[in-house]
Amino acid sequence: MNIKKGDKVVVISGADKGKEGVVARVYPKLNKVVVEGVNVRKKHKKPTQAVPEGSIVDIYAPIDASKVALIDPKTKKRTRVHIKEVDGKKIRVSNAGNKLD
Repeated sequence: MNIKKGDKVVVISGADKGKEGVVARVYPKLNKVVVEGVNVRKKHKKPTQAVPEGSIVDIYAPIDASKVALIDPKTKKRTRVHIKEVDGKKIRVSNAGNKLD
């Protein structure tokens, strides 16, 4: 999976197609990511002694990593990435040739 926490991504399919956001969490074993502002769900909280009226909160549900694409920070367009070795370190490079890490 080439997506990391903190990456800016755009949704390329589904109900939230076209929305942009920052990756908040990554689940590599499940191949899912949580993106802020995308796939928002409502969760109803029961009343407690601390909050006797209860509440409804927004949570961000994970979406499949194949439904998002990285945004190149220089060109501001979506891009694919590949791994390149520079001075013994592996870095992510966009297909336009821009360094992502």
